[in-house]
Amino acid sequence: MYLGVYGEAQTERVIEKSRFLGYCRRVEGEDDARAYLAALRALHPAATHVCYGFIADRLGNLQRFSDDGEPQGTAGMPILGVLRAQGLCESLVAVVRYFGGVKLGAGGLTRAYAGIAADTVAACEKRSFEACVELCVAVSYGDEGTLRRFLARNGFAVLKAAYDAAARFTFAVRLSEKDGVQEALRECFCGKVEITQGAQYLYPFPLK
Repeated sequence: MYLGVYGEAQTERVIEKSRFLGYCRRVEGEDDARAYLAALRALHPAATHVCYGFIADRLGNLQRFSDDGEPQGTAGMPILGVLRAQGLCESLVAVVRYFGGVKLGAGGLTRAYAGIAADTVAACEKRSFEACVELCVAVSYGDEGTLRRFLARNGFAVLKAAYDAAARFTFAVRLSEKDGVQEALRECFCGKVEITQGAQYLYPFPLK
């Protein structure tokens, strides 16, 4: 299990005439992170600096950062520190700066980059990536509405729906909760339900 950002977020702030753009997104490996950073540089060819920090693996061991020309220790490490403080893995934050002519000093730069990184991470959705098992649940067509309500009430997103001799819905359940969920389903439908276990993998569950 690990915590990571999900999707993307962008923020913007002007500090002493310099324009700072914060970007946060999920990355799967260093190649993915480097490709995204290259795309950002292409998007902002006139930017003075593109500083970043990322943790690109699930264990938190693959950590990289860059000051990209800012004084050493004033940009990349503060950005990376935000990710570390929140225990986020497979996550990247980049801050693009357009220099406005006013120098901020080392302390001012550190506060600016850390603050923008924190704002951008806060704007990005977080998910808990946990071991799951897919359950395929089949009920009669007359019970389809009841099954949909059961899934919605318990926060399960339908991954796949199929209609043949029965209505079949596939969704992901935490591995630690699968027995309880199956028992609840049997109780809900008085045993008139077919449950098949499928693939197991890490699934991005919304935070409780």
